[in-house]
Amino acid sequence: MSAFVTVREYALLTTAAVAPGSLDCAQISESAFDWLCELSASFNRSGATLLQVEGRCALRWDSYVGVLETPCGTRLEILPKHHEQDDCLVKSRQLLRKLIQSALQLKPREASVASLELFDKSLSEWVMGQFLTELDLLVKRGVRFDYQRIEEEQRFLRGQLNVVAQMRQPPGRQHHFQIRHDVFLPDRAENRLLKLALELVAKSTQDAANWRLANELRAMLAEVPASRQVSQDLRAWSRDRLMAHYQAIKPWCELILKQQMPIAVSGKWQGVSLLFPMEKLFEKYVERCLRQQLCHAAVLTPQSKKKHLCKHVGDSKFLLKPDLLIDLHEQRWILDAKWKRLDAGKPEKNYDLSQSDFYQLFAYGHKYRRNGAVPKLVLIYPYWAGFKQALPVFDYDDHMSLWVMPFDLDSDRLIGAEKATLPLSCTSFDRTS
Repeated sequence: MSAFVTVREYALLTTAAVAPGSLDCAQISESAFDWLCELSASFNRSGATLLQVEGRCALRWDSYVGVLETPCGTRLEILPKHHEQDDCLVKSRQLLRKLIQSALQLKPREASVASLELFDKSLSEWVMGQFLTELDLLVKRGVRFDYQRIEEEQRFLRGQLNVVAQMRQPPGRQHHFQIRHDVFLPDRAENRLLKLALELVAKSTQDAANWRLANELRAMLAEVPASRQVSQDLRAWSRDRLMAHYQAIKPWCELILKQQMPIAVSGKWQGVSLLFPMEKLFEKYVERCLRQQLCHAAVLTPQSKKKHLCKHVGDSKFLLKPDLLIDLHEQRWILDAKWKRLDAGKPEKNYDLSQSDFYQLFAYGHKYRRNGAVPKLVLIYPYWAGFKQALPVFDYDDHMSLWVMPFDLDSDRLIGAEKATLPLSCTSFDRTS
């Protein structure tokens, strides 16, 4: 029997009975538990940590968010651990959708702001709903057809006679004609991919509105075959002007078909699998917001790969990749975004800062100097009740300083940006409250 479980990052999953209503602890079936253990082992072999085993009947989830479906039908929804007050379930779902839209540059089609606020379905249903909405609009505008060359044998002439094949006819079959002709069909790469994604949605959705719309669209696209070679058809997706109305649905189609997943669950089971590393989602969202707020003359460079930590036998070793570089005239800022909660009320414990992060920024500051000038260093962490203001500046030697600042995911602002004189618009600076 299928079950739907909603938890947050670092939640405890157990086969024992737990109190209902908690996002930090949930009960799952033994079959789902065993499958997650096997899945975690495959992640570990790839160098990633999905969850940790705690005892014989408990698992501790890591910092991946999204949706995961097990073969036994358990659908696990993992939300960001960010909101604590009011209706944190709805707010966490809204935050996750916003981060995914930004990271994958998706353009959701919503009727109004009110409808977005009222939409409290799971991530998977939201993704499938957006795909169906775009597909419904595309079908109403018209599915693109293309000519297909058909070579067949018929008792009548149609199109062009295949002279060579006709001359090779065995005796007694001269009354059959080998012909070639073109047929105007919707059987093209883009439509095959959409049909395959539609079939997956129709089988996976548990929402009545999505199921109804999916089956209506299946009837309209009945003559379109589903793709059997997804990678090949994706490469063949046309971008010419006649296919412009197909561009809006392509990211949603790729999302359904698991071609753009930062993490894709591989193996025999092909259920719903939308898992994202929260660290990357936060990093991408901060980059996009700061780029929009950047002063005109400033230049932002993400994931620079120009410097290495050292050289060995003539080869560069240990690539240094700061999240963001901002350059304005002769000044440079180096920024790194970390998805971790700091506690400004614990100076005796270094605010829960990681010493390795300071070593990392120290190396960036020395290797990414611009024209010999000392760069300014910034560590960015999520804003929450325990971390509302920038911490006092940290001073390295050699006149190099580091600022630790919160980024407000609700208002899309970097709190305390003016302390490091970051070249951002005034709307991104600290709140007066």
